[in-house]
Amino acid sequence: MFRNRFWLSLVLSVPVVVLSPMVGHLLGYHVPRFPGSAWIPPVLGTVIFLHGGAPFLRGGLTELRSKQPGMMLLIAMAITVAFTASWATTLGIGGFDLDFWWELALLVVIMLLGHWMEMRALGAASSALDALAALLPDEAERIEDGQTETVPIGALAAGDLVLVRPGARVPADGTITDGSAEFDESMITGESRAVARGPGEPVVAGTVATDSTVRVRVEAVGEDTALAGIQRMVADAQESSTRAQALADRAAALLFWFALGAGILTALAWTLLGSPDDAVVRTVTVLVIACPHALGLAIPLVVALSTERAARAGVLIRDRMALERMRTIDVVLFDKTGTLTEGAHAVTGTAPVPGVSEGELLALAAAAEADSEHPVARAVVAAAAAHPGASERRLRGTAFRAATGRGVRAQVDGAEVAVGGPNLLRELGLGSPAAIAAATRSWAERGAGVLHVLRDGQVIGALALEDAVRPESRAAVRALQERGVQVAMITGDARQVAEAVGADLGIDEVFAEVLPQDKDSKVVELQSRGKTVAMVGDGVNDAPALARAEVGIAIGAGTDVAMESAGVVLAGNDPRAVLSMIDLSRAGYRKMLQNLVWAAGYNVVAVPLAAGVLAPAGIVLSPAVGAVLMSASTIVVALNAQLLRRLDLDPVRLAAAGEPRPAERPAAAAAS
Repeated sequence: MFRNRFWLSLVLSVPVVVLSPMVGHLLGYHVPRFPGSAWIPPVLGTVIFLHGGAPFLRGGLTELRSKQPGMMLLIAMAITVAFTASWATTLGIGGFDLDFWWELALLVVIMLLGHWMEMRALGAASSALDALAALLPDEAERIEDGQTETVPIGALAAGDLVLVRPGARVPADGTITDGSAEFDESMITGESRAVARGPGEPVVAGTVATDSTVRVRVEAVGEDTALAGIQRMVADAQESSTRAQALADRAAALLFWFALGAGILTALAWTLLGSPDDAVVRTVTVLVIACPHALGLAIPLVVALSTERAARAGVLIRDRMALERMRTIDVVLFDKTGTLTEGAHAVTGTAPVPGVSEGELLALAAAAEADSEHPVARAVVAAAAAHPGASERRLRGTAFRAATGRGVRAQVDGAEVAVGGPNLLRELGLGSPAAIAAATRSWAERGAGVLHVLRDGQVIGALALEDAVRPESRAAVRALQERGVQVAMITGDARQVAEAVGADLGIDEVFAEVLPQDKDSKVVELQSRGKTVAMVGDGVNDAPALARAEVGIAIGAGTDVAMESAGVVLAGNDPRAVLSMIDLSRAGYRKMLQNLVWAAGYNVVAVPLAAGVLAPAGIVLSPAVGAVLMSASTIVVALNAQLLRRLDLDPVRLAAAGEPRPAERPAAAAAS
């Protein structure tokens, strides 16, 4: 809307400005005259006022009704006074020389441009609730009389029996009646590991069966599902978010009362002095120039440049107020899985028994797991491929068999190789060999998954699998703390897993075993301590917390729901990009204040002069000179905003700025 009105108003304003006697006098050219030329500015100016100025007139009326004056009312007052005075001059009413058609046109055009830039910076996208709903499948396989039929998800009812195949999403909350499978519940619980579910255990709509087919008895559909509950929490959190008034609007509110008061005092003073004509001229001049172009551009210019600079640094600003609030953040609350960590299993330790090399252990495990699509299997295969001693063996497995919840078996190099967790050892009546018991115990204590590798029924070693910490996370945590910002971590993972990661990264506070509704409440808990919270996450389970926090930051590699619930999206998955946003917010806020000080400072000087305070000394600000000062103010604001282009927002350099040089590192760290 603002864009379309801007372009039309810009085209119509050209002849209005060119044919203005005041502009001709200022620029020293002869205004062309031809039959009907005198009526072009009034006619086109009226179109500009009614069409281009309509959003401001409507907005001003709304602010007036709500008794909350702001930018819209200030603009509406200025263009209405200019419109009325200009028509009075055009029609020769009162004999006043108050031809403001050109000023009206430029004011509307510049304000439309400013608001268009502002709206673009907001970057509104599709609803987070729609993205949540997209997690549910469109259809389900319902079982009736032993036969399966594909039905729309809306046709399901409590009590129905549905078939969920490997890789498919559960269509509704329910209980497994037949079969066992491992479910990826990370989008709901935040738990990074797939969770084994069997007969009698509950499953949640939107989760994914990763390896086997199960039958599920539907217990809740539609608004009664856990996913729908998360939708409601996101909606509630968005509604309850603090609607802080924009900085420019606060300045405009003060300026409105200043201009209105100055106008009333001007009219009274000149009337009491016996100069009613001067009272009208001076009052109109005050009310028109009290809305400087600079104020309309002061914030949008900074916001537009800030969003551009942020995008180049991998930070996408969806909410202007999120950028403004980021400078006040006391604590950054990171989701663990997929944010501080890779969000995928990785082999982080190997423990072969004597006589077996690390390469041999990995090669045998990878050969057995090669035909499995399970995330753990992919992690083992990837680790073997990256290990020189394992990759050069090039072993292949045959006769692959998978046992849900226990592990896999295959024939490798003439031997039967099995890879599995504690259930596999219990099934075979085996224990962890003494040679590797200490290693496996320490892995389990910190929450790592432990896989044992067996050859012909004998344990030959073990592997540790964990959600690997991103290398850049350490730098991000340290740099945030150096800026005086506390760092907290929240996760649905087990406490020992969370505390191990927290200790590794130097996190200030860790929240573990947290369900979605508790993530939301943990943000509230931090806020109740007087903290201003920025939440960084990537999953559906993070959406309510992202919406509740003062600033919600979604990792770009995460889900659509997280991104739609956040005010900021990191285009990549580097947590150091949060540093770019903090520095940009602080620099941008300084520029906003500088621009507003300049714009308001113009009024502090120009309004009293226009009112005739120095008239006894022969100094009176004419409308023409006031217009020149307006233009100068606008140019200064624009140039000052451009200085943001010099800001270095490279997250790698920002995080490395405070790192100790090699010679400065502690001896213990160097030794490690």
